[in-house]
Amino acid sequence: MIPVYNEERALPGCIDVLHRFLAEQFPFDWSIVVVDNASTDNTSAVAKDLAERYDRVRVMHLDRKGRGHALREAWGASAAAVVTYMDVDLSTGLDGLLPLVAPLVNGHSDVAIGSRLAPGSRTVRGPKREFVSRTYNALIRLWHGARFTDAQCGFKAARAEVVRPLLEHVRDDAWFFDTELLLLAEHNGLRVHEVPVDWVEDVDSRVDVVATARDDIKGLVRVARAKANGTARVPGLPQRPQPRAVHPDAVLSRSEGGLSWQVLSFAVIGGVSTLANLALYGLFRLWWPVLVANLVALVITTVFNTEANRRFTFAARDTTRGKTHLQGFVVFGLYYAFTSAALLLLPLVVHHPSRALELAVLLASSALGTVGRFLLLRSWVFRGNDRKDRV
Repeated sequence: MIPVYNEERALPGCIDVLHRFLAEQFPFDWSIVVVDNASTDNTSAVAKDLAERYDRVRVMHLDRKGRGHALREAWGASAAAVVTYMDVDLSTGLDGLLPLVAPLVNGHSDVAIGSRLAPGSRTVRGPKREFVSRTYNALIRLWHGARFTDAQCGFKAARAEVVRPLLEHVRDDAWFFDTELLLLAEHNGLRVHEVPVDWVEDVDSRVDVVATARDDIKGLVRVARAKANGTARVPGLPQRPQPRAVHPDAVLSRSEGGLSWQVLSFAVIGGVSTLANLALYGLFRLWWPVLVANLVALVITTVFNTEANRRFTFAARDTTRGKTHLQGFVVFGLYYAFTSAALLLLPLVVHHPSRALELAVLLASSALGTVGRFLLLRSWVFRGNDRKDRV
């Protein structure tokens, strides 16, 4: 699929290069669909002329703009087993196309993306777009815990049987479409394959970087809400089976470890979190009162502490991140009440306590609170996860 909007200049060269590459070097059956995205120039006539000139080239005309809308309509109507799209400027090197679709053809992966930020990729682009791209993708990984590195490279593919149910749940019809599709794919347990690519920026772009960035932030908030309330789950999506050992005599292990591992892992994470909390508290105490400094320090460290325990201590990576963090903050509330009570009672016992004594009391209450936190996480937040047998 080649989605286009007012691309009468770029379209002929794109089809000529792409058609020749596919005919000479691509080992699978293929076709090219030019998706005319409500163009107002001569793009429609140019596309029809190209379809008459080249075999395996078709044109789909849409009356409404939006790259997401174009891909939804074109991918949804396709009879192919694997659907792909690339930008009309061919900024991404075509030698990445076969590595992109091969793991989808053999069933190893469900969605595949080209990445300009993965190790081994090479890009030529201006500093403005480089900064915006890296900042946006870092925000996705920080906010949503995404494992892919580049959400918006115009070079993607998917297995049709998997992407069709996802398309019904992707709400964005513009540039955020790519990000939302990938976030939903990961959230629903699909395997996303990433290919490092060579990418050369074409400055003749139709993208409004500032407006797109603003809309993308709104989209990230919306998807986060959908994850939290459960509407991001896609029913009926083909599920990848759990991995099994192929060797008949394999000695299998459990991925989550026993109680001893959980205690050790929790202790290490708790120790790091406590030191971070003390450092942040000491810093914030320079400007804020006791309770405010303690609250802000605990909120910051609790988010990272809960996520670390979800991933490593209890091996609960299949749990819903939003629900887990919500329960984690309930535990945090109890923990905060306990440590704050200790700080409030201190002046009643010792008049004008020193900052060192204040930190010592905080350390002691944090240690006791950590024990209670472990018991609540194990018995409530991640209840039953340690009984799941995985290999």
